Amino acid sequence: MKKLILSILLLTGFGTFANACTNFIVGKKASADGSVICSYNADDYGMFIGLCHYPAMKHAPGAMRQVKNWDTGVYQGQIPEAAETYNVIGNINEWQVTIGETTYGGREEMVDTTGIIDYGSLIYITLQRSRSAREAIYIMTKLAETYGYNSEGETFTICDANEAWILEMMGTGSDKALNTREKLNRVVWVAQRVPDDAICGHANQSRIGRFITGKKVNAKGLYPKMEKGSVKADDNATLYYSKDVVRYARLMGWYEGSDQNFSWKWAYAAPDFGGRRYCDARVWSFFRHFDNGFDRYLPWALGEDPNAEDMPLWIKPNRKVSVQDIEECMRDHYEGTALALDSTTIGGGIWQMPYRPTPLSFEVDGKKYFNERPTSTQQTGFTYVSQMRSWLPRQVGGILWFGNDDGNMVAYTPIYCGNTVQPECYNTPGADAVTFSDKNAYWVCNWVSNMVYPRYSQLFPSLKAVRDSLEQNYFNSQAVVEEAAMNIYNINQARAIEFLTDYSNQKAQQMLARWKQLATYLIVKYNDMIVKPEKNGHFTRTKTGLGARPSRPGYPTPYARHYVRQTGDKYSVPE
Repeated sequence: MKKLILSILLLTGFGTFANACTNFIVGKKASADGSVICSYNADDYGMFIGLCHYPAMKHAPGAMRQVKNWDTGVYQGQIPEAAETYNVIGNINEWQVTIGETTYGGREEMVDTTGIIDYGSLIYITLQRSRSAREAIYIMTKLAETYGYNSEGETFTICDANEAWILEMMGTGSDKALNTREKLNRVVWVAQRVPDDAICGHANQSRIGRFITGKKVNAKGLYPKMEKGSVKADDNATLYYSKDVVRYARLMGWYEGSDQNFSWKWAYAAPDFGGRRYCDARVWSFFRHFDNGFDRYLPWALGEDPNAEDMPLWIKPNRKVSVQDIEECMRDHYEGTALALDSTTIGGGIWQMPYRPTPLSFEVDGKKYFNERPTSTQQTGFTYVSQMRSWLPRQVGGILWFGNDDGNMVAYTPIYCGNTVQPECYNTPGADAVTFSDKNAYWVCNWVSNMVYPRYSQLFPSLKAVRDSLEQNYFNSQAVVEEAAMNIYNINQARAIEFLTDYSNQKAQQMLARWKQLATYLIVKYNDMIVKPEKNGHFTRTKTGLGARPSRPGYPTPYARHYVRQTGDKYSVPE
């Protein structure tokens, strides 16, 4: 998201970037079942947000739409409303178009403070207006070019049931004299298609490097000028970019080479130590799951060697990738890597949580230090894995597997793309960032996760068992539910949408109820740092009906060793 972390390391001449969100992408030929898959951890500090819904609507000629900043709610201006808008639930619409993002910042002078479109508004306006990924790219770039883009540098994931794209966008600043004199567009951007047999990712660092400009990329000659007719699904273009993408960099003195050697990220958002260690390292860890030789790029992820080999934008995975695989990748803490947050340090506390406090950088006695920043983080507001399937009717084919807290600490529940009503737990009246509600998934899930974090190795296995059991039930039921939905769809499309809405909402509410049970279970079982015994799913009792004597596990061995090294013989028992 967009709140800046001012304490992170900066590259001279470049603006700050947010170390926030993570997106992973899977092409349809790289997935286990032919789905296009993409994911999004929406991370920010103190963020409270649920599952949004925009119903399909018709709008009268001349109708206007107010644009409010998605992060702050501040009114920015208005734009003409579309004649027809589509149903949107979360970050997917009824046509299975899904849009996510990560903010990388880039050069701060490129932010157009006079623009009225921010990155969040751009996502949700576009979802209401687009029927394919290519059409979404067209709409997003035209909106930004027409009304100005007032956010920092952004990488967008844009997918439908057939294709996956990434779009990188930045404004051209607020210098009207320069823009008028040079007749510049108000944004520069580049959109690149992810090959069907590849996986891709981005995590708050610009990822598109060198691309060939100044040449046609399809037989129709529609490139680089992107017309409405060029965004159909059968268009074979794999790259689009704005007409000023190189010229603007030259005008600003940031690039002097040929068009053919131009690199987006090195001109507009060069990766520094933070961009590699805090950001690209998450993509490195993702790719590592599907490429046995990807440790060759560890020097890049570590961020220390300026001459390290850069990672590729995408890779072809060594096996087919499932929705479940991506859910697990969204829970990654660098396990099994050189960056692992494990028991070799005391940073995770007594029970070795794989999380670290923010901000990322801190200072001790005048020297700067940093924490690792894995994909799974405590400040996630919501998380999803979107599954888009071309062989099913669109309202059945698109699913947003959704959670309202850290992805490692929640069960992703199914939300079908045609759903017309949010579950109450994801859209709870009265609940907000400073108002707790036990009817709200964000707060109940945070209640549980914040019990687990400080006693992670002790409590997490109980949470994981519930999480995995729920998710397995959802996946086991999916084929039966969709077969029933298809039978209804063939008779009455509206009734099938209602059926799937009811099913999604029921599962979300059942998850909430189970999470409340988990919360009370954890406090009873692990109260006061002891562990109460169980048998056959029930706490055991003595013959007289009292609670059985608990065990007292004490320090885990790795932490005990750290403790003794620090305190020496101060607490040693005399022999």
